[in-house]
Amino acid sequence: MQRTEGTAGPDLGDGLGSYLRLLRHGPAGRPFLAAFIARLPISMAPLGILLLIEHSRGAYAIAGLVTGAYALGSAAGTPLWGRLMDRFGQVPILLPTSLGSAGLLAALALSTVAGAPTWVLLVCSTAAGLTYPPISPAIRSAYRIILPDPAARRVAFALDATSVELLFVGGPLLLSVLLALTPPVAPLLATAGFMAGGGLAYCRTDAARRWRPGAPELGRPHPEHGGRRSAVTAPGVAAVLAVMLALSIGFGQLDTSMAATAGERLGSTDKVGLLFAAIAGGSTVGGLAFGARHWRLDERRAVAVLLALFAAFLIAMAALVSFPASPLWLLFPLLFLTGCTIAPTLIMQQSLLDHLAPAHRLNEAQALLSAATTTGGAAGTAIAGFLIDGWGLTASFGGAAAGAALAAGIALASQTHWRAAAERLAATPANTDG
Repeated sequence: MQRTEGTAGPDLGDGLGSYLRLLRHGPAGRPFLAAFIARLPISMAPLGILLLIEHSRGAYAIAGLVTGAYALGSAAGTPLWGRLMDRFGQVPILLPTSLGSAGLLAALALSTVAGAPTWVLLVCSTAAGLTYPPISPAIRSAYRIILPDPAARRVAFALDATSVELLFVGGPLLLSVLLALTPPVAPLLATAGFMAGGGLAYCRTDAARRWRPGAPELGRPHPEHGGRRSAVTAPGVAAVLAVMLALSIGFGQLDTSMAATAGERLGSTDKVGLLFAAIAGGSTVGGLAFGARHWRLDERRAVAVLLALFAAFLIAMAALVSFPASPLWLLFPLLFLTGCTIAPTLIMQQSLLDHLAPAHRLNEAQALLSAATTTGGAAGTAIAGFLIDGWGLTASFGGAAAGAALAAGIALASQTHWRAAAERLAATPANTDG
């Protein structure tokens, strides 16, 4: 990776050591670690809700509906919080949302074990999602201030995407341990604690405090972006969001399918962490390998290729689980290979969004990406619940493959649009002097 002339900040270099140098850089390392804790609920909350309600009510359809309500609430609230962060700063938004969402998640857990009616669970779940703190948009947009060098930001995006995949290893494994050692309600209460504690820790960092409207580190808006009132109207941004939405529909179905596979084929939902470890482990390896060096490839085209490969692996999983006599151990290497395609795809999408989104709308742009993720995940979770109850695991894995294939199709159709937007930005110099 080459440093950009005229930029400030650490020279992270190439190779796996660049990640260690990033973590040792205090202004980046401290908020990264705080955000990691605050984002444990990304994997723990939906799965914890799903397993607790399925254990309490004995139906994946109800569990999927309540989990989907949580994700839909988050999808509705995240863009609003992102836009408000661009206007008022990060701390005034992250502090109340971290505490509020954690409290509502705890209320959902206690209401479930108390035998509350389904509508109460839906209200608590939706409200908890609606107030979900926008930690991911905050840390990703803060990289623009922490790391002015685009090459350093690429390392940060790679580590960020990989850390999210680690969350999908550590979160379910921690959930599995808590399920085995504590009452069923404890994992969801612990999830609420991580949300509150991590959010408070992030709010105490300089990264959160330094982000403010018109911060000089952000530069002035690029002439190509003009006075756009919303990030989604910037050329190319909507296409990135559409790809993430379709991909996340596949993710939501895949997660629920793996939970059901653990219950039906491995003998207990407590073992779901093993399946998540396989796919997230592959994604971690793929993400670290991809971000550690500069690859000579057209990332716009590579996104479509990797998404098509992801869909092909999901089709293979659907075929595998359709035969009860098939050796289930084959699912683990297949999940690992599937995971290897995930983090590189997410890194390239982050890079595209960072390049195409207006600097003064970064929180909103990242929030919209998170909203696309949670909206798609909610839809996929709900769809998978009904598919599993009605047609079994083969149908739910097949539905996940269809979501990934749709994402690949959108990415392929967007090639010309993305290229044209990038060329216009490159041809029009931005005024970034303070």
